[in-house]
Amino acid sequence: MQPHDYPRRILLAVTGLSPQVVTETLYWLAVQRQPAFIPTEIRLITTAEGANRARLELLHPDSGRFHRLRADYELPRIQFGEDGIHVIENSEGRPLADIRGPADNTSAADCITAIVRELTQDDGRALHVSIAGGRKTMGYYLGYALSLYGRAQDRLSHVLVNSPYESHPEFFYPTPRSRVIHSRADGRPFDTRDAQVTVADIPFVRLRDGLDDNLLTGQASFSSVVAEAQRAVPPVRLTLDPAAHTLVAGGEQVVLSPRRFALYWMLAERARDGGPGIHWSDPDVAAELLAYYRSLVGEYSADYERTESAFGRGFDGGNLNPDKSHINKELERNLGHRRAAPYLIATAGQVPGTRYRRMGLSLAPDAIEIGGSTR
Repeated sequence: MQPHDYPRRILLAVTGLSPQVVTETLYWLAVQRQPAFIPTEIRLITTAEGANRARLELLHPDSGRFHRLRADYELPRIQFGEDGIHVIENSEGRPLADIRGPADNTSAADCITAIVRELTQDDGRALHVSIAGGRKTMGYYLGYALSLYGRAQDRLSHVLVNSPYESHPEFFYPTPRSRVIHSRADGRPFDTRDAQVTVADIPFVRLRDGLDDNLLTGQASFSSVVAEAQRAVPPVRLTLDPAAHTLVAGGEQVVLSPRRFALYWMLAERARDGGPGIHWSDPDVAAELLAYYRSLVGEYSADYERTESAFGRGFDGGNLNPDKSHINKELERNLGHRRAAPYLIATAGQVPGTRYRRMGLSLAPDAIEIGGSTR
């Protein structure tokens, strides 16, 4: 579906001392754009002063420009009231009059992140985000939050108005009938019907798939979500340390039992050397796995003797699949489902002449580094 086809369509904007960006953007979306994107709801993020101006200039029952625009262009009902105005609060829960210092910026970033996260949880919503109003840092945080949480149906834009209407305190949208306002510089008259409004669509990178589920639905600060997204961006890299039975995947250290590490080590070496994955029916696969295990625990250890005896009694999928499953769960527990995906043991081609599927790692050879060993 296209954004205008969604049952719930939300216009979200940051505003400051110029609430006009709301009506200007709404005009372009609902009147000028084809096909029209008529919001079913409008939300604002602003400061205490910005909220007061929005209430008086947009929502006042007699003179509110939002109500006038709807009447002028016969737009359907759009949910927009004081409960849709989100005032940024400081760490003590007090509304911010303005955004100035580092602490204020942190509060603004966290507030904007929380709102965008909440609005993008419902797949039945399409979100149109405007970053034209408010402090520049507010627009930055809103655009970045949409990059973190935005989906295919969400859009980002910036509204533009031609001179002399731009930033004029009496201009809110091009009116269908003639209305005269005067230049603040020299008093020249201008007709609001002649104003031109355009919206610049801003492409953005969608990073949502790189975030863990707890960051998509829980509570997290802007900085922590950015850090998580950043960890998902670097190139995939796997490092194994056989002496410590540990591997480092995606920057996270994972400790495995010697037997499970032996299996992962064997698969990692095969992937690094361009070899195939394994299947329990492959000739000598049991002996090869035992060799890796022996180098970890020693030939004369009780654990090795028990494993060797068990393999000797019969070797099949039951000797590999439980360890494969446990390794994958440990990777997902430490890295999260999405970040763990490149490092999981997965199917790796078919055994020729059979319906069996091998298991292996899909990592590129140059992404794998293995420390020294005595194997």
